Amino acid sequence: MAMASAAAELPRVAILTRPDGRNEALAGRLLGAGWTPCILPALEIQALPAVAGGPPRPADYDMVVFVSGNAAKLYLEQWALADGPASWPAGVIAATVGPASAQALRLSPCFGANTTVLHPPESAPSHDSEALWEVLRQLPQLPARVLLVRGTQGRDWLGDKLEAHGAAVMRHAAYLRRPASWDSDQLASLRRWAGAGVPATWLITSGEGADALRAGLEAAGLADWWARCHFVLTHPSLERRVPQVCHEGGARPVVKICLPNDESIFQAFVAA
Repeated sequence: MAMASAAAELPRVAILTRPDGRNEALAGRLLGAGWTPCILPALEIQALPAVAGGPPRPADYDMVVFVSGNAAKLYLEQWALADGPASWPAGVIAATVGPASAQALRLSPCFGANTTVLHPPESAPSHDSEALWEVLRQLPQLPARVLLVRGTQGRDWLGDKLEAHGAAVMRHAAYLRRPASWDSDQLASLRRWAGAGVPATWLITSGEGADALRAGLEAAGLADWWARCHFVLTHPSLERRVPQVCHEGGARPVVKICLPNDESIFQAFVAA
Protein backbone atom coordinates (compact mmCIF):
# COMPACT_ATOMS: atom_id res chain seq x y z
CA MET A 1 0.00 0.00 0.00
CA ALA A 2 2.85 2.38 0.79
CA MET A 3 4.37 1.80 -2.65
CA ALA A 4 1.01 2.40 -4.34
CA SER A 5 0.55 5.57 -2.33
CA ALA A 6 4.02 6.81 -3.32
CA ALA A 7 3.32 6.08 -6.97
CA ALA A 8 0.06 7.99 -6.79
CA GLU A 9 1.89 11.04 -5.46
CA LEU A 10 4.33 11.23 -8.38
CA PRO A 11 3.65 14.30 -10.55
CA ARG A 12 2.30 13.80 -14.06
CA VAL A 13 5.02 15.48 -16.10
CA ALA A 14 4.34 16.46 -19.74
CA ILE A 15 7.49 17.35 -21.67
CA LEU A 16 6.54 19.41 -24.74
CA THR A 17 9.24 19.34 -27.39
CA ARG A 18 7.91 21.32 -30.34
CA PRO A 19 9.94 24.39 -31.43
CA ASP A 20 9.77 27.66 -29.50
CA GLY A 21 6.37 29.32 -29.57
CA ARG A 22 4.41 26.13 -30.30
CA ASN A 23 3.98 24.77 -26.77
CA GLU A 24 2.61 27.51 -24.53
CA ALA A 25 -1.14 27.14 -25.12
CA LEU A 26 -0.95 23.37 -24.71
CA ALA A 27 1.14 23.76 -21.55
CA GLY A 28 -1.57 25.98 -20.06
CA ARG A 29 -4.29 23.44 -20.78
CA LEU A 30 -2.26 20.60 -19.30
CA LEU A 31 -1.48 22.63 -16.20
CA GLY A 32 -5.20 23.18 -15.70
CA ALA A 33 -5.76 19.43 -16.03
CA GLY A 34 -3.33 18.67 -13.22
CA TRP A 35 -0.17 18.04 -15.20
CA THR A 36 3.27 19.57 -14.64
CA PRO A 37 4.23 20.87 -18.09
CA CYS A 38 7.85 21.30 -19.13
CA ILE A 39 8.64 23.18 -22.34
CA LEU A 40 11.81 21.61 -23.76
CA PRO A 41 12.18 22.12 -27.54
CA ALA A 42 14.01 19.28 -29.23
CA LEU A 43 15.06 21.40 -32.20
CA GLU A 44 15.87 25.01 -32.97
CA ILE A 45 14.44 26.44 -36.18
CA GLN A 46 16.90 28.78 -37.91
CA ALA A 47 15.84 30.77 -40.94
CA LEU A 48 18.34 30.47 -43.77
CA PRO A 49 19.88 33.73 -45.00
CA ALA A 50 18.38 35.26 -48.11
CA VAL A 51 20.05 34.21 -51.33
CA ALA A 52 20.90 36.66 -54.09
CA GLY A 53 17.73 37.42 -56.02
CA GLY A 54 15.45 36.05 -53.32
CA PRO A 55 13.54 32.75 -53.16
CA PRO A 56 11.72 31.07 -56.05
CA ARG A 57 8.56 33.07 -56.79
CA PRO A 58 5.12 31.47 -56.52
CA ALA A 59 4.05 32.94 -59.87
CA ASP A 60 6.52 30.62 -61.61
CA TYR A 61 4.68 27.52 -60.40
CA ASP A 62 1.24 25.96 -60.56
CA MET A 63 1.33 24.88 -56.92
CA VAL A 64 3.42 25.68 -53.83
CA VAL A 65 3.53 23.01 -51.12
CA PHE A 66 4.54 23.96 -47.57
CA VAL A 67 5.60 20.99 -45.44
CA SER A 68 4.95 22.83 -42.16
CA GLY A 69 3.78 26.08 -40.62
CA ASN A 70 7.43 27.10 -40.23
CA ALA A 71 8.04 26.49 -43.93
CA ALA A 72 5.11 28.78 -44.80
CA LYS A 73 6.05 31.54 -42.35
CA LEU A 74 9.72 31.70 -43.29
CA TYR A 75 9.14 31.44 -47.04
CA LEU A 76 6.62 34.29 -46.97
CA GLU A 77 9.13 36.37 -45.00
CA GLN A 78 11.83 35.62 -47.59
CA TRP A 79 9.48 36.59 -50.42
CA ALA A 80 8.42 39.83 -48.73
CA LEU A 81 12.05 40.73 -48.05
CA ALA A 82 12.87 40.28 -51.74
CA ASP A 83 9.81 41.87 -53.36
CA GLY A 84 8.08 43.89 -50.66
CA PRO A 85 4.37 43.40 -49.89
CA ALA A 86 2.78 41.29 -52.62
CA SER A 87 -0.40 39.33 -53.22
CA TRP A 88 -0.43 35.61 -53.80
CA PRO A 89 -0.74 35.14 -57.57
CA ALA A 90 -4.15 34.18 -58.86
CA GLY A 91 -4.42 30.60 -60.05
CA VAL A 92 -1.48 29.30 -58.02
CA ILE A 93 -2.54 26.62 -55.55
CA ALA A 94 -1.10 26.64 -52.04
CA ALA A 95 -1.03 23.33 -50.20
CA THR A 96 0.07 22.13 -46.79
CA VAL A 97 -0.10 18.99 -44.70
CA GLY A 98 -2.63 20.08 -42.09
CA PRO A 99 -5.45 22.48 -41.25
CA ALA A 100 -3.42 24.41 -38.66
CA SER A 101 -0.74 25.48 -41.13
CA ALA A 102 -3.44 26.12 -43.74
CA GLN A 103 -5.15 28.50 -41.34
CA ALA A 104 -1.84 30.30 -40.78
CA LEU A 105 -1.53 30.76 -44.54
CA ARG A 106 -5.04 32.16 -44.87
CA LEU A 107 -4.28 34.71 -42.14
CA SER A 108 -1.23 35.99 -44.01
CA PRO A 109 -1.74 39.45 -45.56
CA CYS A 110 -0.67 38.19 -48.98
CA PHE A 111 -3.49 35.64 -49.18
CA GLY A 112 -6.83 36.77 -50.53
CA ALA A 113 -10.25 35.30 -49.83
CA ASN A 114 -10.19 33.48 -53.17
CA THR A 115 -6.82 31.79 -52.76
CA THR A 116 -7.04 28.00 -52.93
CA VAL A 117 -5.34 26.33 -49.96
CA LEU A 118 -5.44 22.55 -50.15
CA HIS A 119 -4.89 20.43 -47.06
CA PRO A 120 -6.14 17.22 -45.43
CA PRO A 121 -9.34 17.80 -43.46
CA GLU A 122 -9.38 17.92 -39.67
CA SER A 123 -11.02 14.49 -39.71
CA ALA A 124 -8.26 12.86 -41.80
CA PRO A 125 -6.56 9.86 -40.13
CA SER A 126 -3.25 11.75 -40.27
CA HIS A 127 -1.87 15.15 -41.19
CA ASP A 128 1.24 14.37 -43.19
CA SER A 129 2.58 14.02 -46.74
CA GLU A 130 0.56 10.86 -47.35
CA ALA A 131 -2.66 12.58 -46.29
CA LEU A 132 -1.93 15.59 -48.53
CA TRP A 133 -1.22 13.26 -51.43
CA GLU A 134 -4.70 11.75 -51.02
CA VAL A 135 -6.10 15.30 -51.42
CA LEU A 136 -3.91 16.12 -54.44
CA ARG A 137 -4.75 12.93 -56.29
CA GLN A 138 -8.42 13.99 -56.28
CA LEU A 139 -7.60 17.01 -58.46
CA PRO A 140 -8.75 16.75 -62.09
CA GLN A 141 -5.10 17.11 -63.07
CA LEU A 142 -1.94 17.28 -60.99
CA PRO A 143 -0.14 20.63 -61.24
CA ALA A 144 2.77 20.41 -63.67
CA ARG A 145 5.17 22.78 -61.88
CA VAL A 146 5.47 22.43 -58.11
CA LEU A 147 7.53 24.39 -55.59
CA LEU A 148 8.12 22.34 -52.43
CA VAL A 149 9.11 24.53 -49.46
CA ARG A 150 10.82 22.64 -46.64
CA GLY A 151 13.80 22.56 -44.31
CA THR A 152 17.26 21.41 -45.23
CA GLN A 153 16.42 17.94 -43.94
CA GLY A 154 13.33 15.80 -43.75
CA ARG A 155 11.28 13.29 -45.67
CA ASP A 156 11.14 13.72 -49.44
CA TRP A 157 8.31 11.27 -49.96
CA LEU A 158 5.85 13.80 -51.40
CA GLY A 159 8.36 15.35 -53.79
CA ASP A 160 9.31 11.91 -55.10
CA LYS A 161 5.63 10.98 -55.46
CA LEU A 162 4.84 14.11 -57.46
CA GLU A 163 7.83 13.54 -59.73
CA ALA A 164 6.80 9.93 -60.29
CA HIS A 165 3.46 11.27 -61.57
CA GLY A 166 5.08 13.66 -64.03
CA ALA A 167 5.38 16.93 -62.06
CA ALA A 168 8.51 19.05 -62.23
CA VAL A 169 9.39 19.68 -58.57
CA MET A 170 11.64 22.46 -57.31
CA ARG A 171 12.73 21.99 -53.68
CA HIS A 172 13.44 25.13 -51.68
CA ALA A 173 14.91 25.05 -48.16
CA ALA A 174 13.62 27.96 -46.07
CA TYR A 175 15.18 26.91 -42.77
CA LEU A 176 17.37 24.43 -41.01
CA ARG A 177 16.70 22.49 -37.84
CA ARG A 178 19.39 21.65 -35.33
CA PRO A 179 19.34 20.09 -31.85
CA ALA A 180 18.35 22.63 -29.21
CA SER A 181 20.71 23.44 -26.35
CA TRP A 182 19.25 22.85 -22.88
CA ASP A 183 20.32 25.11 -20.02
CA SER A 184 21.35 24.01 -16.53
CA ASP A 185 17.90 24.62 -15.05
CA GLN A 186 16.22 22.43 -17.69
CA LEU A 187 18.74 19.64 -17.16
CA ALA A 188 18.32 19.92 -13.38
CA SER A 189 14.56 19.40 -13.72
CA LEU A 190 15.09 16.32 -15.88
CA ARG A 191 17.59 14.86 -13.42
CA ARG A 192 15.26 15.57 -10.50
CA TRP A 193 12.39 13.71 -12.16
CA ALA A 194 14.69 10.86 -13.17
CA GLY A 195 16.03 10.56 -9.63
CA ALA A 196 12.48 10.47 -8.24
CA GLY A 197 11.44 7.78 -10.71
CA VAL A 198 8.87 9.99 -12.44
CA PRO A 199 7.87 8.39 -15.79
CA ALA A 200 7.44 11.64 -17.71
CA THR A 201 5.35 11.68 -20.88
CA TRP A 202 7.19 13.14 -23.88
CA LEU A 203 5.53 14.74 -26.90
CA ILE A 204 7.40 13.68 -30.06
CA THR A 205 6.44 15.30 -33.38
CA SER A 206 9.31 14.46 -35.75
CA GLY A 207 11.94 11.79 -36.27
CA GLU A 208 14.69 14.38 -36.28
CA GLY A 209 13.38 15.72 -32.98
CA ALA A 210 13.26 12.23 -31.45
CA ASP A 211 16.86 11.61 -32.46
CA ALA A 212 17.94 14.96 -30.98
CA LEU A 213 16.17 14.19 -27.70
CA ARG A 214 17.73 10.76 -27.43
CA ALA A 215 21.21 12.13 -28.11
CA GLY A 216 20.75 14.94 -25.58
CA LEU A 217 19.51 12.58 -22.89
CA GLU A 218 22.34 10.13 -23.52
CA ALA A 219 24.85 12.97 -23.19
CA ALA A 220 23.21 13.97 -19.89
CA GLY A 221 23.37 10.40 -18.56
CA LEU A 222 19.59 10.02 -18.66
CA ALA A 223 19.20 7.28 -21.26
CA ASP A 224 17.92 4.73 -18.72
CA TRP A 225 15.22 7.16 -17.55
CA TRP A 226 14.24 7.91 -21.17
CA ALA A 227 13.62 4.18 -21.64
CA ARG A 228 11.17 4.18 -18.70
CA CYS A 229 9.19 7.21 -19.88
CA HIS A 230 5.89 7.41 -21.79
CA PHE A 231 5.33 8.96 -25.20
CA VAL A 232 2.70 10.85 -27.20
CA LEU A 233 3.53 10.65 -30.91
CA THR A 234 1.94 12.58 -33.77
CA HIS A 235 2.67 9.92 -36.41
CA PRO A 236 2.84 6.11 -36.29
CA SER A 237 6.28 6.13 -37.97
CA LEU A 238 7.73 7.81 -34.87
CA GLU A 239 7.19 4.72 -32.74
CA ARG A 240 10.45 3.20 -33.97
CA ARG A 241 12.33 6.32 -32.81
CA VAL A 242 11.45 5.89 -29.12
CA PRO A 243 12.49 3.11 -26.73
CA GLN A 244 10.82 -0.20 -27.53
CA VAL A 245 11.41 -1.96 -24.22
CA CYS A 246 12.06 -0.60 -20.74
CA HIS A 247 15.49 -1.52 -19.40
CA GLU A 248 13.96 -2.94 -16.23
CA GLY A 249 11.40 -5.69 -16.47
CA GLY A 250 11.12 -5.74 -20.26
CA ALA A 251 7.76 -3.93 -20.42
CA ARG A 252 7.01 -1.74 -23.43
CA PRO A 253 6.72 2.01 -22.78
CA VAL A 254 3.24 3.51 -22.93
CA VAL A 255 2.79 5.06 -26.38
CA LYS A 256 -0.18 7.13 -27.59
CA ILE A 257 -0.53 8.20 -31.24
CA CYS A 258 -2.62 11.23 -32.20
CA LEU A 259 -3.06 13.97 -34.78
CA PRO A 260 -0.60 16.90 -34.59
CA ASN A 261 -3.06 19.51 -33.30
CA ASP A 262 -3.36 20.81 -29.75
CA GLU A 263 -6.77 19.28 -29.06
CA SER A 264 -5.73 15.78 -30.16
CA ILE A 265 -2.43 16.04 -28.29
CA PHE A 266 -4.19 17.23 -25.13
CA GLN A 267 -6.66 14.35 -25.26
CA ALA A 268 -3.80 11.87 -25.75
CA PHE A 269 -2.05 13.21 -22.65
CA VAL A 270 -5.09 13.15 -20.41
CA ALA A 271 -5.89 9.63 -21.57
CA ALA A 272 -2.31 8.45 -20.96
